[in-house]
Amino acid sequence: MSTPITPADVDSVSDNAPAQSQIVALRPAGAALQTGHASWYARKFEGRRTANGERYNGHALTAAHRTLPFGTYVRVTSLSTARTVVVRINDRGPFVKGRVIDLSYAAANALGLTRAQSMNVQIERVEQQADTRTASGGSES
Repeated sequence: MSTPITPADVDSVSDNAPAQSQIVALRPAGAALQTGHASWYARKFEGRRTANGERYNGHALTAAHRTLPFGTYVRVTSLSTARTVVVRINDRGPFVKGRVIDLSYAAANALGLTRAQSMNVQIERVEQQADTRTASGGSES
Protein backbone atom coordinates (compact mmCIF):
# COMPACT_ATOMS: atom_id res chain seq x y z
CA MET A 1 0.00 0.00 0.00
CA SER A 2 1.29 3.48 -0.81
CA THR A 3 1.54 6.30 1.68
CA PRO A 4 -0.78 9.26 1.02
CA ILE A 5 0.88 12.46 -0.17
CA THR A 6 0.56 15.38 2.23
CA PRO A 7 1.04 19.10 1.50
CA ALA A 8 4.51 18.89 3.08
CA ASP A 9 5.50 16.35 0.38
CA VAL A 10 4.73 18.73 -2.49
CA ASP A 11 7.51 21.11 -3.54
CA SER A 12 5.48 23.12 -6.05
CA VAL A 13 2.36 23.04 -8.16
CA SER A 14 2.64 23.12 -11.93
CA ASP A 15 1.53 26.36 -13.58
CA ASN A 16 -0.70 24.18 -15.77
CA ALA A 17 -2.60 22.77 -12.78
CA PRO A 18 -6.13 24.19 -12.63
CA ALA A 19 -7.00 26.31 -9.64
CA GLN A 20 -9.52 24.61 -7.40
CA SER A 21 -12.10 27.31 -8.16
CA GLN A 22 -11.84 26.46 -11.87
CA ILE A 23 -12.89 22.84 -11.43
CA VAL A 24 -16.59 22.44 -12.23
CA ALA A 25 -18.34 19.09 -12.50
CA LEU A 26 -20.78 19.23 -15.40
CA ARG A 27 -23.69 16.91 -15.80
CA PRO A 28 -24.17 15.26 -19.19
CA ALA A 29 -25.79 17.36 -21.91
CA GLY A 30 -29.56 17.42 -21.48
CA ALA A 31 -29.46 16.92 -17.70
CA ALA A 32 -31.19 19.65 -15.70
CA LEU A 33 -28.61 21.75 -13.89
CA GLN A 34 -30.71 24.25 -12.00
CA THR A 35 -34.15 25.66 -11.49
CA GLY A 36 -34.70 29.21 -10.28
CA HIS A 37 -35.35 32.76 -11.38
CA ALA A 38 -33.87 34.30 -14.51
CA SER A 39 -33.42 38.02 -15.00
CA TRP A 40 -32.02 40.05 -17.87
CA TYR A 41 -29.41 42.74 -18.43
CA ALA A 42 -30.59 46.33 -18.50
CA ARG A 43 -29.83 48.21 -21.70
CA LYS A 44 -27.27 50.34 -19.84
CA PHE A 45 -24.83 47.39 -19.97
CA GLU A 46 -24.68 47.46 -23.80
CA GLY A 47 -21.03 47.57 -24.89
CA ARG A 48 -19.58 47.03 -21.41
CA ARG A 49 -17.06 44.23 -20.90
CA THR A 50 -18.32 40.89 -19.60
CA ALA A 51 -16.27 38.74 -17.22
CA ASN A 52 -14.68 36.83 -20.11
CA GLY A 53 -13.57 40.07 -21.83
CA GLU A 54 -16.23 40.24 -24.55
CA ARG A 55 -18.37 43.31 -24.94
CA TYR A 56 -22.00 42.78 -23.94
CA ASN A 57 -24.25 42.68 -27.01
CA GLY A 58 -27.95 42.65 -26.19
CA HIS A 59 -28.72 41.09 -29.59
CA ALA A 60 -26.52 38.03 -28.96
CA LEU A 61 -27.84 34.95 -27.16
CA THR A 62 -25.56 35.06 -24.12
CA ALA A 63 -25.92 34.86 -20.36
CA ALA A 64 -24.21 35.20 -17.00
CA HIS A 65 -23.94 32.31 -14.54
CA ARG A 66 -22.06 32.19 -11.25
CA THR A 67 -20.12 28.95 -11.80
CA LEU A 68 -20.52 27.44 -15.27
CA PRO A 69 -17.38 27.71 -17.41
CA PHE A 70 -17.29 30.42 -20.06
CA GLY A 71 -18.33 28.99 -23.42
CA THR A 72 -20.80 26.51 -21.93
CA TYR A 73 -24.10 26.34 -23.82
CA VAL A 74 -27.30 25.97 -21.82
CA ARG A 75 -30.94 25.64 -22.77
CA VAL A 76 -33.10 27.92 -20.66
CA THR A 77 -36.75 26.88 -20.44
CA SER A 78 -39.49 29.08 -19.03
CA LEU A 79 -41.47 26.96 -16.57
CA SER A 80 -44.58 29.09 -17.15
CA THR A 81 -44.63 29.21 -20.97
CA ALA A 82 -42.38 26.25 -21.98
CA ARG A 83 -40.52 28.58 -24.39
CA THR A 84 -36.82 27.81 -24.71
CA VAL A 85 -33.64 29.55 -25.80
CA VAL A 86 -30.04 28.32 -26.07
CA VAL A 87 -27.42 30.73 -24.73
CA ARG A 88 -23.65 30.77 -24.31
CA ILE A 89 -22.22 31.66 -20.89
CA ASN A 90 -19.86 34.65 -21.18
CA ASP A 91 -20.28 36.50 -17.89
CA ARG A 92 -20.58 36.04 -14.12
CA GLY A 93 -23.72 36.68 -12.12
CA PRO A 94 -26.47 37.18 -11.23
CA PHE A 95 -25.66 38.53 -7.81
CA VAL A 96 -29.25 38.84 -6.59
CA LYS A 97 -30.43 36.18 -4.15
CA GLY A 98 -32.71 33.59 -5.76
CA ARG A 99 -31.64 34.29 -9.34
CA VAL A 100 -29.70 31.61 -11.22
CA ILE A 101 -29.00 33.24 -14.61
CA ASP A 102 -28.89 36.70 -16.20
CA LEU A 103 -29.92 36.68 -19.85
CA SER A 104 -29.10 39.04 -22.70
CA TYR A 105 -32.00 41.13 -23.98
CA ALA A 106 -32.40 38.86 -27.04
CA ALA A 107 -32.54 35.71 -24.90
CA ALA A 108 -34.97 37.29 -22.44
CA ASN A 109 -37.16 38.48 -25.30
CA ALA A 110 -37.24 34.95 -26.78
CA LEU A 111 -38.66 33.69 -23.47
CA GLY A 112 -41.10 36.58 -23.10
CA LEU A 113 -39.18 37.81 -20.06
CA THR A 114 -38.74 41.42 -21.17
CA ARG A 115 -42.25 42.21 -19.95
CA ALA A 116 -41.33 41.10 -16.42
CA GLN A 117 -38.40 41.54 -14.05
CA SER A 118 -37.78 37.80 -13.63
CA MET A 119 -39.32 34.40 -14.39
CA ASN A 120 -38.93 30.85 -13.14
CA VAL A 121 -36.73 28.78 -15.47
CA GLN A 122 -34.91 25.49 -15.78
CA ILE A 123 -31.33 25.40 -17.07
CA GLU A 124 -29.77 22.39 -18.80
CA ARG A 125 -26.40 22.02 -20.50
CA VAL A 126 -26.44 21.30 -24.23
CA GLU A 127 -23.75 20.57 -26.79
CA GLN A 128 -22.32 23.56 -28.64
CA GLN A 129 -24.74 24.93 -31.20
CA ALA A 130 -23.61 25.73 -34.75
CA ASP A 131 -26.12 28.60 -34.78
CA THR A 132 -26.90 30.03 -31.35
CA ARG A 133 -29.62 32.29 -32.72
CA THR A 134 -32.23 29.68 -31.86
CA ALA A 135 -35.32 30.06 -29.75
CA SER A 136 -38.53 28.10 -29.75
CA GLY A 137 -42.00 28.25 -28.36
CA GLY A 138 -43.61 25.44 -26.45
CA SER A 139 -44.74 23.56 -29.55
CA GLU A 140 -43.20 22.55 -32.85
CA SER A 141 -44.62 23.98 -36.09
